[in-house]
Amino acid sequence: MANKTHLHDNFEVSFQLKGLNSILIGVYIFLAAYAYKYVLDSYLIDNHALGMLSPQLIEMLFVAIAFLAFLFSSLALFFSGKRKAKKFQYKLWNGKTKAAFLKYLLGILIIFICALILKNYGKIDLITPAFLFLYSLLLLLLKSKGDKSLYILIAVCVLLGVLCILIPTYWYSSLTIIAIAHATYGVAVK
Repeated sequence: MANKTHLHDNFEVSFQLKGLNSILIGVYIFLAAYAYKYVLDSYLIDNHALGMLSPQLIEMLFVAIAFLAFLFSSLALFFSGKRKAKKFQYKLWNGKTKAAFLKYLLGILIIFICALILKNYGKIDLITPAFLFLYSLLLLLLKSKGDKSLYILIAVCVLLGVLCILIPTYWYSSLTIIAIAHATYGVAVK
């Protein structure tokens, strides 16, 4: 039995974007998109509490929403991986999982930096397409070897990113669609 545990690919067991993980990430993306839409709509309404906030506070609120979505998504992946590693009696952290974790952190950091650069240059309409393109690249980099069905989710991200460039007001719908696609992927691929 000990030899089998050493031969098994821990990365395949520990961190997977399947089942409940993908559903939860879809829910977090949807909640973040809804929060952005609510804050923007409320900010534009007269006599609403959010309308009284400064643009700088609204920007800080947006960064906090993005950070919380990232944090909860990361925790979903971590705790699921920890549970699977314990169930199959594998080490959670090995060379492959550490390398994947560094790729993941680097990818998320690049997404955040790109969004901040676009915001600072006033290219707010390009934040959602940039997120979708970079997120699809992150999914591609972290894809498991045998998981060809993830290409559909990647393609949906890219197509929605192009659509957001062509129709900038489609950002909320695009994020909602990618959230639904994530949840659907989680249900379909277990």
